Amino acid sequence: MSQPQLITVLGATGSIGLSTLDVIARHPQRYQVFALSGYSRLAQLLALCLRHAPRFAVVPDENAAVTLREGLRTAGSSTEVLVGEQALCDVSEAGEVDAVMAAIVGAAGLRPTLAAVKAGKKVLLANKEALVMSGALFMQAVRTSGAVLLPIDSEHNAIFQCLPSHYGQGLASVGVRRILLTASGGPFRCTPLPELQQVTPDQACAHPNWSMGRKISVDSASMMNKGLELIEACWLFDARPEQVEVVVHPQSVIHSLVDYVDGSVLAQLGNPDMRTPIANALAWPERIDSGVAPLDLFAIARLDFEAPDEVRFPCLRLAREAAQAGQSAPALLNAANEVAVEAFLQGRLRYPQIASMIEAVLQQQPVVALDDLEAVFEADGKARELAGQWLARHGR
Repeated sequence: MSQPQLITVLGATGSIGLSTLDVIARHPQRYQVFALSGYSRLAQLLALCLRHAPRFAVVPDENAAVTLREGLRTAGSSTEVLVGEQALCDVSEAGEVDAVMAAIVGAAGLRPTLAAVKAGKKVLLANKEALVMSGALFMQAVRTSGAVLLPIDSEHNAIFQCLPSHYGQGLASVGVRRILLTASGGPFRCTPLPELQQVTPDQACAHPNWSMGRKISVDSASMMNKGLELIEACWLFDARPEQVEVVVHPQSVIHSLVDYVDGSVLAQLGNPDMRTPIANALAWPERIDSGVAPLDLFAIARLDFEAPDEVRFPCLRLAREAAQAGQSAPALLNAANEVAVEAFLQGRLRYPQIASMIEAVLQQQPVVALDDLEAVFEADGKARELAGQWLARHGR
């Protein structure tokens, strides 16, 4: 490779961003950082800028920019600080950029991720909400621009690895019967149902296998994360909701499976470490060292599987219903969930009320077609408004 690939990392201070930078740092001859973005962890963003020397760093507002610029100036860094959503789009679509890690959590990541897609970049998609919100528009943009879309969620990356290269012609054309999407079951898989009324944010964020941010950890606890992944899988692999089956697998060693019509079931296994799918996507179609330890099957000793309990995990049911309804339903689901999880983390909502709020929003707001990005954000805004009203009536 004559020149290193230039990488923009959106959401650099989150768990996916940090894992991405770890993999990049292991291969300086292959990759260099073009731009980093961060939201509130300015001290950490400063440290990352000093270590990786990006050309640009993007922050949400001028106050954050002043603080970061001062830190960079004092350290003698030449990194230029940019501000706001348009700047995120600019560093995602810049001509010099070869690949974009899209790891901003939630709806906030949609516009810059779509900017990278429209610019025809290699897009490493960790922001599942972008695809959940605007699936048809997003995938049409991928086809039109010729962007290379590579999934980073461990489950979708596993499916990607288990499918033949020409799966884009449709699952039936490559002999796939169904996709088996694995889920750990999170921290509350065996918790007595009455005790769920009293669980705390810290308990919900204590994932047994993965180290993740607080929002996605709560989503994992409620299995909304798996529901969003079900919707994402439908768009990524052109699957119908009934072709995607969720399987609870507590060890998180099998990351997903693909069931073929001849009876073959292909699975991708690995230690629960996000550097594996990140390295797979960064180097695709090659393979590089990720820093992840080899899988020790003798230490694991057993692999367990069970069906998900939708009484315990109503968010999974709501997500499947939204996938089946299509159109604006997934965008409504995602927005209501973001409001609910934030309220839960702030102590304004009990854990079981997360699903209650989402279901109320979905029942109140009619499902409509999403013909453009403005319609997506209109649905998103309406769901947030209804969720706020519900919170005012029913929250703590």
